[in-house]
Amino acid sequence: MEKSLRFYMLALILLFCGTGCFNGEPLSLPSGEKNAVGMIRTSRKGLAPVYAPLAEQIVSDFDLSEKDGIGIDLGSGPGTLIIELCKRTQMHWINADINPNFFPNFYRQAEENDAGHQVSAIFADAHSLPFRDNYADIIVSRGSYHFWEDRVLAFSEIYRVLKPGAVAYIGRGFSRDLPVETAKKIRAQQGKKMKYNVDEKANELSNIMSKLGIKDYRIDRPKPPGSENVNYGIWIEFHKP
Repeated sequence: MEKSLRFYMLALILLFCGTGCFNGEPLSLPSGEKNAVGMIRTSRKGLAPVYAPLAEQIVSDFDLSEKDGIGIDLGSGPGTLIIELCKRTQMHWINADINPNFFPNFYRQAEENDAGHQVSAIFADAHSLPFRDNYADIIVSRGSYHFWEDRVLAFSEIYRVLKPGAVAYIGRGFSRDLPVETAKKIRAQQGKKMKYNVDEKANELSNIMSKLGIKDYRIDRPKPPGSENVNYGIWIEFHKP
């Protein structure tokens, strides 16, 4: 009961305030709720332009517009990418996140976007996913994988949950169609905290695939024209035979 009440209060805070303040004073919340409030705020502001182009790319690349089935966004947090995917597909999308404090706001956003019937949410640790084998038609994840402590184990779990013939698209950064000026603005706001060596990350992801014996994969490093000095991130696409 106490946990349910806390989720309800968080939803009210986000609904009526949305800024991390109440009557002008900073909120005093447990760490999980603080993290949720902060990430929800970021998804609505600094990262807001990222999700629609990424959803467009995912739907186009994997031919999802007319597809039925189940998609999982692992570490979806606020679920903003899921909302954009729901607008473009008929699939059922699951917000699988280790912080359930995101879920009240996620469900509310889904309802406001006429997608309440297309979504669900579940507490999920990437290292031990709460899904049966051969379950999902696609698994996506943006901006979460670098937080996973044992990435080999987490990627093995993703592979286990994929149906035969299904695909995963996991990474961090932007879609290839995000305007360069928008990408520059976002990176300027993020500062040094999002600086990383893309070559090192590519090698790490390739090594993970090798350890798991996954041969059908592709490293995706978006580089649209004019983006030579902008880090568009890195993604890995892999398929289950």
